[in-house]
Amino acid sequence: MEMRNIFAAAVATSIALTVSVKALAQEYVPTDANSRVEFKIENHLMGKSTVTGTFTGLQGKIIFDPNKAASSSFDVSVNVNSIHTGIGMRDNDLKKEKFFGADKYPTMHFRSTKVTGSGGKYVAYGTLTIKGTSKPVEIPFTATQTKGGYMFKGSFKLNRMNYGVSGDPKAISQEPTINLQVFAKKK
Repeated sequence: MEMRNIFAAAVATSIALTVSVKALAQEYVPTDANSRVEFKIENHLMGKSTVTGTFTGLQGKIIFDPNKAASSSFDVSVNVNSIHTGIGMRDNDLKKEKFFGADKYPTMHFRSTKVTGSGGKYVAYGTLTIKGTSKPVEIPFTATQTKGGYMFKGSFKLNRMNYGVSGDPKAISQEPTINLQVFAKKK
C-alpha cells in the first residue's frame, strides 16, 4: 500500500473514531423541572428533629455516556438564595454570612474530575465549592434514561464546618445528608 493511502486511511479512521466517541457522549443541561436538590440535617434544639431544605436554580453542563463513564463530566451549580426550608425566617437566617453568605457567595458549585462506573451505577469524583471553599467529594449516583434526557439520583454526606457554614454545632448536626434528583435534558 502506498504511503499516501496509508496516511489517508489513518486520517479517515481517526475522524471516524472521534465522531463515534462524540456521538455517544451527549451534552445535557440540568433543569429545575422534575429535579430536587435537598439537604437533611438534625436540629438538636427541637428534640433531634430533622430539618429538610431544598435549593433550585440548577445551571451547568453535563456530558454523559452511560457506556463510557470516563468520558463523562459534571459542571453544575445551584442558587444559594433559593434555599427553602418551609420557614421564611429560617431561610433568611441561613442566607446570612454565618451560614451560606448568599450575598457574597450566590452559588454552590460542583465540578467533576473523574466519573467511574457502569450499568446505571456510577461515582462522580470532584470538587464542591460552598461559600468560597472548595473540597473534594465523591458522589455515588444512578443514571436512568428518560424521555428527552437523564435522571441522575445520588446521596452523600459532608461536614458543613469544612466549608465555613457555621452555626452552633450543639444546636445542629455538622453532617447534613445531601440528596440529589437531577433531571438533565439533552442540549
